[in-house]
Amino acid sequence: MTKPPETLDGAALWANLRRLTDARIGLARSGASLATKPLLEFQLAHARARDAVHATLDDATLTAALAPLGLDVLRVASAVADKAAYLMRPDLGRQLAADAASILAPHKGAYDVVFVISDGLSALATQRHAAPLLAEVIPALQKSGWRVAPLVIVRHGRVAIGDAVANALGATCAVVLIGERPGLSAPDSMGAYVTWQPNAQTTDAGRNCISNIRPAGIALADAAFKLTHLMAAMRAKGQSGVALKDLSDRLLLGDT
Repeated sequence: MTKPPETLDGAALWANLRRLTDARIGLARSGASLATKPLLEFQLAHARARDAVHATLDDATLTAALAPLGLDVLRVASAVADKAAYLMRPDLGRQLAADAASILAPHKGAYDVVFVISDGLSALATQRHAAPLLAEVIPALQKSGWRVAPLVIVRHGRVAIGDAVANALGATCAVVLIGERPGLSAPDSMGAYVTWQPNAQTTDAGRNCISNIRPAGIALADAAFKLTHLMAAMRAKGQSGVALKDLSDRLLLGDT
């Protein structure tokens, strides 16, 4: 049984708080420096974050994980040549490679949504979470009559790459699942960026984002609920971004 705060000493109080967060709080010290254990833990977390940024997306494994969804999976790349260029040239990560058009064009149709999956700044995140999230989202959308385009994996993509993919395939809505910048407690955080009627002039103000999708952040089931609810609202109102307020949190909490 947890003691009331007024009965706890300093060490016990910090221990209770640490159970509630991954943040580094109340760390032990040795003189003016961190104690050895928290210092080594910090260095390990930093190494994991760096590894996540430089990791390579395993396209073949991800494609196999997406296969049970019953949709074609297309693999293309951005205009970026390698990871170093990706980090230095964000603009190229927003553009499709020259050969992408020939891959996408045969699949163009009249779709309500296209899901674009990219490594972003954490290939680990999309490798782990993209397929399980889509396994919950896509059947729910199809049951509601959404026409879902082939799934598109984009190597070295930025968020705006979804605009180009949606235009190439003829999709009204683009959902980009992308690895977010790793933190020291979250090397596998994935974001879902949703845009209604994207085009070359779309800015970030025209997008809605569900961030921190991972087991220790927004759980996959909650993220799936938020995403489908948000997309339904976009479809009903014909808009996205700052003009559309996401009320899914109230529904998750049971607030009618």
